Amino acid sequence: MKLTIKKDLLLTALNKVSKAISTKNLIPVLAGIKFELKKKKLVLTASDNDITIQTMIEATNDDDFKIEQEGSIIIQGKYILDIVRKLPDKYINIEVVDELKILIYTENSEFNLNGISESEYPNIGLEESKKKVHIKASVFKDIVNQTAFASSNEESKPVLTGINFNIVGDVLECNSTDSYRLARKVVKLDSASEENYNIVIPSHNILEFSRIIDEEDGDIELHIFNNKILFKTGNLKFESRLINGTYPNTSNLLPDDSYLVVSTNLNAFYDVIDRVSILTSDKEKNIVTLETNGDMLILKSSSVEIGRVEEKMLITKNNNEDIKISFSAKYMMEALKSFSTETVDIHFVGEIKPILIKSSEDETLTQLVLPIRTY
Repeated sequence: MKLTIKKDLLLTALNKVSKAISTKNLIPVLAGIKFELKKKKLVLTASDNDITIQTMIEATNDDDFKIEQEGSIIIQGKYILDIVRKLPDKYINIEVVDELKILIYTENSEFNLNGISESEYPNIGLEESKKKVHIKASVFKDIVNQTAFASSNEESKPVLTGINFNIVGDVLECNSTDSYRLARKVVKLDSASEENYNIVIPSHNILEFSRIIDEEDGDIELHIFNNKILFKTGNLKFESRLINGTYPNTSNLLPDDSYLVVSTNLNAFYDVIDRVSILTSDKEKNIVTLETNGDMLILKSSSVEIGRVEEKMLITKNNNEDIKISFSAKYMMEALKSFSTETVDIHFVGEIKPILIKSSEDETLTQLVLPIRTY
């Protein structure tokens, strides 16, 4: 294998596939990146058994890269990434000599690395399904940003560590919950899916995929199988395992009606909660108490060791009812951060019932935060 390639092209591709390199994997070969140099293209693959990422660089002209000899080799991921990132040259030469010795050189630099035979690399198919689901990259990124944060970190409930994708016809409903809050996003797909799907994708994996795609990437294809999902966009393929188990019916958590709806400016409400939570002593619970009094919203928090704080702000209500309720400032702020609207509507059902956050400017998104009893 021998080629000359533009540094920026190679670095972009390496940055994408390196997300699948495991430093803790028991199989040493999986700490490497598979380089496959074929006619007019270089294919890079990395996997940690949980996710697999593959990207392809096509030689559209000699300015991008020049192939002198086809072949394949496994190169240690950490070192090739560091070398390419730190070399100042515009072009980098990579050559395999003596079958497993890799020479990486430019005009003034030369690195010798030990490679691994491609025969030791697991057989990775990255197969595609005939029945695929299409979704815009920008919509997909919104879904992940607005739901992933609400999933659980507790491995004792594996199914809650993922995002539930429920596809029926041309409607995609995504849910994420850790039992204390719920994020729900419902979007209409451009075309109906041939089959209905109800799957759970690990949040960590889907976040990694979301980070390496751009909103300009256009369409993403979803190829769904019994135990895995393949995302395909442009020259990138990203495969993740699915979480086994039945996702809870989160619709039961959403109250049908509310007796009080408070409308307020999103940023102002977020900032008030942020300031009031400064004096909460327990960073995990950081409980704040909300009260309404006419058209005034009062937010308080106190700590025996630190002190107390109280802030007021003007609001609009749908009736003359008032409420007093406590909740986690952290959970409420994360829920509010998922909205990109100017205003939000806070729906109250009762002092010990879930709080719903919605916006008339974006009806696809619903956030739910459970209250905390303080007595």
